[in-house]
Amino acid sequence: MRRAVMIIGVLAVGLTIGGYVFFNGERKAPVRYRTAAVERGPVISLVTATGTINPVVSVQVGTQVSGMIKSLHADFNSVVKAGEVVASIDPEPFKARRDQAASNLEMSKANVARAKTDLAQRKRELDRVKSLVAQQFVSQNDVDVAATNFQAAEAQVNVAGAQVKQAEAALNAAELDLKYTVIRSPVNGIVVARNVEVGQTIAASFATPNLFLIALDLTKMQADTNVSESDIGGITEGKEATFTVDAYPGYQFVGSIRQVRLAPINVQNVVTYNVVVSVDNQDLRLKPGMTANVSIVVAQRDAVLKVPNAALRFTPPTAGQVDRSTLGGKPTKEKGAEQAAGSGRGTMALSRTIWKQGPSGELEPIRVQTGISDGLATEIVSEELPEGALVVVGIDRPKGDRSGSDLPPGFGSGGQRGSSRNRGM
Repeated sequence: MRRAVMIIGVLAVGLTIGGYVFFNGERKAPVRYRTAAVERGPVISLVTATGTINPVVSVQVGTQVSGMIKSLHADFNSVVKAGEVVASIDPEPFKARRDQAASNLEMSKANVARAKTDLAQRKRELDRVKSLVAQQFVSQNDVDVAATNFQAAEAQVNVAGAQVKQAEAALNAAELDLKYTVIRSPVNGIVVARNVEVGQTIAASFATPNLFLIALDLTKMQADTNVSESDIGGITEGKEATFTVDAYPGYQFVGSIRQVRLAPINVQNVVTYNVVVSVDNQDLRLKPGMTANVSIVVAQRDAVLKVPNAALRFTPPTAGQVDRSTLGGKPTKEKGAEQAAGSGRGTMALSRTIWKQGPSGELEPIRVQTGISDGLATEIVSEELPEGALVVVGIDRPKGDRSGSDLPPGFGSGGQRGSSRNRGM
């Protein structure tokens, strides 16, 4: 009897606790979704890149001879004319070489005169021997020796003449080197960089040293940018491009694409192409070397239906473990990838899936055709969605219902306990 009473008591306590938990315990709130309306407006697809401002034409001024810089006649920001002297190298060693080459030329000319005199003497000897051999006063051997001497004298005259030409060439080279000690500007422009000082010794043995960098015209500048291969398909010459520089925050410069260079640039298996954007710089606000943040308009649509990109990335909770391809969606893309998908293909539409809530609150998939994207919104090409329709962009979770995985590192329950422990210490 006592055992039965204990069993009944335990069952009563269990039923009491179960009823309390069932009727007064915390119930799971229904899932609420965040929605956004389908709007009509412009969609502009942009390709962004970072580049450097450079002059359209810049000339590096060097020297063809080695020596010590004797004087400088141009400095940074100096305006120079074509043919104007910008620097000079100490000419004394080159003058000595020129004088030595001139003396060698005079010596070679004297050798020619001596060789001609010897040739005349050998000619007279040969004629005399020929006249004597007819009278049998000399032997035929004497005639042969005289003829050989005459031929040798002729050859010596030719050698002396060649030595004269060689000496003349050496003199011309010495005079040319002396001329190169005066460095002149090859173009009209402005000096952007000066790389030497007075007294500095430069060597032009293996490579031409660069003394000055002269920009031909700073009123015409260009921005050299590197555009990824995924975005290069929608970029053509003549398209409008805008860019900003850090020196003038809030001011936007407008230019146009002058050239899309075909040479690929491969850095760590990342392929980019150099896109040249030309810009007018009449006010000289742009300086060489400035960093330009370039935006190129690849495609633009006006007054079209568009939805937030979050609606295209949304996946229902029940389909979290299902492949997106079975739901008609595509994997999540970053901003640059979405731009490439729209801009690189022009008017080519992509099939995507968007979700909306039905009358009873259940989710209904809608298959749409998308166009270009600006990174925030995407164009809707098909007519499945009217303007003003609400589409699901995410799940509205109260702050108290967030799990530890939804919070940043260090803000979970474990992190709070750790903080409490630190405060207790």
